Amino acid sequence: MKLLITGGGTGGHVNPGIAIAKYVQSRRSDAEVRFAGTAAGIESKLVPREGYQLYTVDVRGLKRSFSPSAIAYNIATLEKSLTATAKAKKILKEYRPDVVVGCGGYASFPMVNAAQKLHIPTVLLEVNAFPGVVTKSCAKKADRVLISFENTRGLLENRPNIHLTGAPVRGDIIFADRQKAREKLGLGEKEKLVVSFWGSLGALYMNRHMAGFIQLESEHDSFRHIHATGAAAYKWLPDSVKEKGVDLDKHPNIELREYIYDMADVMAAADLVICRAGAATLGELCVLGKPSIIVPSPYVAENHQEKNARTLEQKGACKVITEPECTPQKLYDAVTELLSDDGKLEEMGRCAKSMAIVDSSEKIYQHILQAARK
Repeated sequence: MKLLITGGGTGGHVNPGIAIAKYVQSRRSDAEVRFAGTAAGIESKLVPREGYQLYTVDVRGLKRSFSPSAIAYNIATLEKSLTATAKAKKILKEYRPDVVVGCGGYASFPMVNAAQKLHIPTVLLEVNAFPGVVTKSCAKKADRVLISFENTRGLLENRPNIHLTGAPVRGDIIFADRQKAREKLGLGEKEKLVVSFWGSLGALYMNRHMAGFIQLESEHDSFRHIHATGAAAYKWLPDSVKEKGVDLDKHPNIELREYIYDMADVMAAADLVICRAGAATLGELCVLGKPSIIVPSPYVAENHQEKNARTLEQKGACKVITEPECTPQKLYDAVTELLSDDGKLEEMGRCAKSMAIVDSSEKIYQHILQAARK
């Protein structure tokens, strides 16, 4: 079976694709998997690291504005999209996949659109509660649309090709050994590890807050902390921390990374996770049973991240702090309060675990098989 997975721009669109690729290959030794995305997106780093071939097309997202500059930008973007679709058709005719799986993000549109025009079976994976532009525009012609939240069905007109599967979680995350992971990271038996990230691209507003958060934690050094800055903030956040009087060389318990490539080990070892509310991330938190503090991104369609996060909070699986109310002090207080209460952490972990959708990867695999055979 030949599979082409497309998606990109952020880790939330790439990591589910990688999870699907690995699961399919674990179930079928004859499966050949390739990816498609852009040269500028995070997929250009993550996909090759996993050993997969990546086709690239030149495409970008639209600006949601009616200013003259935005209109000119969008016209040029649409022209690029036409060229990208033509290139996608050429790639598909050469590779001849049995099925194309679109994992979302503007980078997935040319390949999904081209596949549907060439009558190649397409499967769309929508991990967020509120469907993205690509899902909305391509869902009608897709053989299968796989969703992670039941309420997404109504937003896609309750079409019969929609199926609830949940988001795929990479096997290396599911089966990572906590004790071995903590040993790899050099963590003591009673040492607490906090892991924070705001997505593969980072978040300017929240990373500015992280400088203040790091200043507060450096005064006590009471826990280990690994923070992924994202590509943009990695250039300036260390300097911002230094301007606040923190010499990171003197605080080895605080580690700044551009991206957490060994996420399986880091998540397994973590006692508390601070993050956004992308559906792929929430799926991992639930499967692992990880307590979390979630600061939903307010810059998303229909405020779907807060809706995602509130679902977990109502079950007792996380603490939600909205971005407008989040300050370095409030975030630090929330972290230290939870870390001081092992019982609360365990309870949150159990609640998160209870929300995991069982066998999501197997369900997705079966739908891909059925679409390919059709």
